[in-house]
Amino acid sequence: MGFTNEQGFFNAINDADTHLIYQYDYYNKKHGDKENIEIYTFGRKHLGLTEKEIHKYLYGNLSDISDPFLMKGVREGVDIIREKIRDRKTIRIISDYDVDGVVSNYILWKAIYDLGGMIDFQIPDRMKDGYGINENIIEKAVEDQIDTILTCDNGIAASEAIRFGKEHGLTMIITDHHDVPFILNEDGSKEEILPPADVVINPKQKECKYPYPLLCGAGVAFQFVRALYKSMGEDENKLEDLLSMLAIATVCDVVDLTGENRIFVKEGLKRIKETRNVGLRALLDVHDLMEKQIQSYALGFIIGPCINASGRLESAEKALNLFLEEDKKKAMQTAKELKELNDLRKSMTENGVKAALDQAMKYEAKGDKVLVLYLPDCHESIAGIIAGRIKDRLNHPVFVLTDAKDGIKGSGRSIEEYSMFEEMMKVKEVFTKFGGHPMAAGCSLEKEDLKAFRKKINENCTLDEKDFAKKVQIDIDMPVDYITMDLIHQLSVLEPFGKENKKPLFAHRKLKIERVNVFGKNKNVIKLALKSSQGTRIDGMIFEDETEFREKMGTNKYITCTYYPVINEYQGYKSLQINIQNYFFAEG
Repeated sequence: MGFTNEQGFFNAINDADTHLIYQYDYYNKKHGDKENIEIYTFGRKHLGLTEKEIHKYLYGNLSDISDPFLMKGVREGVDIIREKIRDRKTIRIISDYDVDGVVSNYILWKAIYDLGGMIDFQIPDRMKDGYGINENIIEKAVEDQIDTILTCDNGIAASEAIRFGKEHGLTMIITDHHDVPFILNEDGSKEEILPPADVVINPKQKECKYPYPLLCGAGVAFQFVRALYKSMGEDENKLEDLLSMLAIATVCDVVDLTGENRIFVKEGLKRIKETRNVGLRALLDVHDLMEKQIQSYALGFIIGPCINASGRLESAEKALNLFLEEDKKKAMQTAKELKELNDLRKSMTENGVKAALDQAMKYEAKGDKVLVLYLPDCHESIAGIIAGRIKDRLNHPVFVLTDAKDGIKGSGRSIEEYSMFEEMMKVKEVFTKFGGHPMAAGCSLEKEDLKAFRKKINENCTLDEKDFAKKVQIDIDMPVDYITMDLIHQLSVLEPFGKENKKPLFAHRKLKIERVNVFGKNKNVIKLALKSSQGTRIDGMIFEDETEFREKMGTNKYITCTYYPVINEYQGYKSLQINIQNYFFAEG
């Protein structure tokens, strides 16, 4: 493992930088190092940041969110929905089955319902329908005498289904955030392919002037209902309770936590414990989160997976109905069921990972650079999760395939050096269906073509051994001796953390391991009692299987690691702790 200092953490710091400059300067002088890093100056010069931009990054609020009417199609969409509400026309929301889809559906439903709209919803079944709106959903809407279909988090690529809906007399409004399909002209220019809807609202449209196009589906939905409330003379402050839901969707959809997304998450986290949504409160209660500080981690790794588990193993409508529930007892029961579903999903995932790892090691030993793994009994909804776990473990591109109704299907996860979708294009003849982007993809193929797929995708692969080396970038080599409660509080100004706003990563070389304790029913929480060369004692946490950890540790007594400092609270007592991300051992 190689540590490199990229200084990424210091690109947009304000309050925390003075403290760190002092500590780092002290450290340099103490160890006779002539280098003195002026962190704040470096950040401004490196990125060309203005004082205003830095302030907005650190302290941006709802007043910094753009006018929703700047988004192409919003004004026209608002006019239509306002008219449909007035004329008591039936409106059906169609969303995706993931967290972003469920939340964007809820945001639209809640806002329009409160305005008096005749509103209902349908979420496609992951297994039967697949992603997004389709002709079967259109036919059901016609059968139910629906007047208007309003999509969220899908629809931009569903031209045929939208055309089918128009042919059947439906009003079709698309709200989406995914990339707009295009064709490449002979001159190299891109020509957008927009669905033939009455209105298309997507900030990624070429002609859209909205200044921040990186919203998730729920972000687009929220801006749409803001505009709707404004146009109807309603107080948009009534939408404030939706911000907590929007924060969940933004984190879970792994969009960039910059600009407006960052503000939405910050504002949502501020309000989440005061939410009036009975279902969300129940979901927080079953995870004992009401008594804890809730940060983006809880949204992405506790709340979000429960919502997703509904769409993976049953129906995503179960999660949406939870957020529409007003009876506390019923909400608590559904929240418990979602937690149980997610626990089942986690168990299925762990079993799948073990089986996949056995295969992966075999194919890696044979020299395969791209690992194509076949798990016939794996639930297809968790294939992507398993592929991601194996990719993280072995740092190879990974496909996990399983039996499906027609042939086999699965998901792939990649490394930075390998553009998965481009490489799949080179062997497209083996697929019945495929799609994706550089880091992730999905595919379907005939079972008899599995070996051909594995062979061809590897024959075309140009990766070499250095591409499989795990690269770790740190922000600064900072001994644990300089961690204080005050420093951790100052670092919190950088939250919420997520995509494009990662936690700073620090490193300490050679900490002595004085004691190892293991916790958790699965024996996968490792607590190390550590001591620096300067005599500082601190606990370090590693989340890993005990057997695997002890095999790597052997008889070694020292650990070099990357970490992030946290404050551990237990029974009212606070202590400093480091959460270890990467590590290797050394002799004394």
